[in-house]
Amino acid sequence: MKGIFSKVVVLCLAFMLVVSADGIAQEERIGTNAASELLIPVGARYLAMGGNPVASAQGVEAIYWNPAGVARSNYAADAMFSHMTYIADVNINFAALSLRFGDFGTIGFSIKALDIPDIAVTTEFAPDGTGEVLSPQFVTAGLTYSRALTDRISVGATINLISEDLETARVSATGFAFDMGVQYQGLAGVEGLGFGIVLKNLGPSMSFSGSGLLNDAQLVGVDRQSTPLSIEAQKDELPSYIVLGVSYAMSMGEYSKLELIGSFQDNNYTDNLARFGAEYVYNDLFSLRGGYSLAPDADTDVFIYGFTAGAGIHYDFSNIGITVDYAYRDTDFFDSSNIFSIRLGF
Repeated sequence: MKGIFSKVVVLCLAFMLVVSADGIAQEERIGTNAASELLIPVGARYLAMGGNPVASAQGVEAIYWNPAGVARSNYAADAMFSHMTYIADVNINFAALSLRFGDFGTIGFSIKALDIPDIAVTTEFAPDGTGEVLSPQFVTAGLTYSRALTDRISVGATINLISEDLETARVSATGFAFDMGVQYQGLAGVEGLGFGIVLKNLGPSMSFSGSGLLNDAQLVGVDRQSTPLSIEAQKDELPSYIVLGVSYAMSMGEYSKLELIGSFQDNNYTDNLARFGAEYVYNDLFSLRGGYSLAPDADTDVFIYGFTAGAGIHYDFSNIGITVDYAYRDTDFFDSSNIFSIRLGF
């Protein structure tokens, strides 16, 4: 037990060193990262709690928040679907499945797709539009492995395949990103106290390519027809970040439970975040949730999120657990987000 815990601590320290070294001059890098869709959260339950539940997330929904929690499901198989109305008329759809394979661990599969409305093509010569439209297709598909090392310690990792396709413009980009996490329950011998750490979006830089980047150019001083030249798109790094979180779950009488969570997120490409949340559960049937996110160093017009709230209903029917969750996320300048999720446990 002590040997395993020591390894976990060393791994956590290594995570922090990597991100600390990569986070230098973060203020000068805001908004310059690739694959910003990796930063869009999914799932109503933990969004309603404000996120980021790195210490307590469990089951298939933990795939996004901390893959270490996927192995801590109460079921041998989990499935979920989530839909979120995002900013600027964009919708986010997420589906995931996890399967436990005995002592080997738990395998998870996930896919997140952005439903982006058509965008009118404009140029310097046609500022009102050329009549063409762009139809962006952004998809992230993930493969997760998670395992409980002991009854208190679990670890997990996810590899995400990223695909960004501007089909009409004949331009696309692909890449991959890694997530790695650890959870420890019963911290310092206190029952209900948990600690978690996750490092997200590690991977190589991405850039766009395709025939849409070919332009006709006339060579100066040469008597020949125009020649197609390819524009080389700049490579941008992924928006990696690290999250440290704690949670505390307590009983409130025979039928009620209360869980409190808090986290600190160190970002490479935006301001750091602090999040707090709570969940009240009655008789393992009905849940009420609330949370708040803040970025202490951010300008007021940069960080646009604040409080969150939501509720959920859980029912076990013929050995199948069914959970329906809703979350509301307050947003400045844009319409607020509404998130719906359904989870099934077998």
